[in-house]
Amino acid sequence: MKALIVIDFTNDFVDGSLPVGQPGIDIAPRVNELTEQFVKSGDYVVMAVDLHEAADPYHPESRLFPPHNLRETSGRELYGGLKAVYEKHQGSIYWMDKTRYSAFCGTDLELKLRERGIQELHLIGVCTDICVLHTAVDAYNKGFGIVIHEDAVASFNAEGHAWALGHFRGSLGAQVVRADAE
Repeated sequence: MKALIVIDFTNDFVDGSLPVGQPGIDIAPRVNELTEQFVKSGDYVVMAVDLHEAADPYHPESRLFPPHNLRETSGRELYGGLKAVYEKHQGSIYWMDKTRYSAFCGTDLELKLRERGIQELHLIGVCTDICVLHTAVDAYNKGFGIVIHEDAVASFNAEGHAWALGHFRGSLGAQVVRADAE
């Protein structure tokens, strides 16, 4: 059994207050396509979406990044066509708020995956070298197989993106795949 984890593909992260920019815009069609594909195949799909409170002095990211993905703001909405995909399949996609880089930290993600017998995680979204990376490291440490869709991850840091792709392969044993290589 496998699951798709769509990580932080929101307005703020693609072209908002903490933007990946063009690399995020470029992967949007593939993110939408993969999400549709996994839903139609009956696989478990999770929207792991960053959630922050305005002016939270206790959150460690408050010292590192400008405010982003604030509760009840348009910046926290899914980017572009992904919002329509989610609305179309809302009953088949699990929306999961997360407050740390890893989709596992402080969430019920592992419980949801284990109760469904899921052993392989497909990760897409942003940022390759932050939230996707930290989710992948936790998945590895928990014994899940990992597949990274290179054509559906992006970062605002090109060097960090390239480094993370190598780390996924070399240190986490992940499969790194692309649609044009399938």
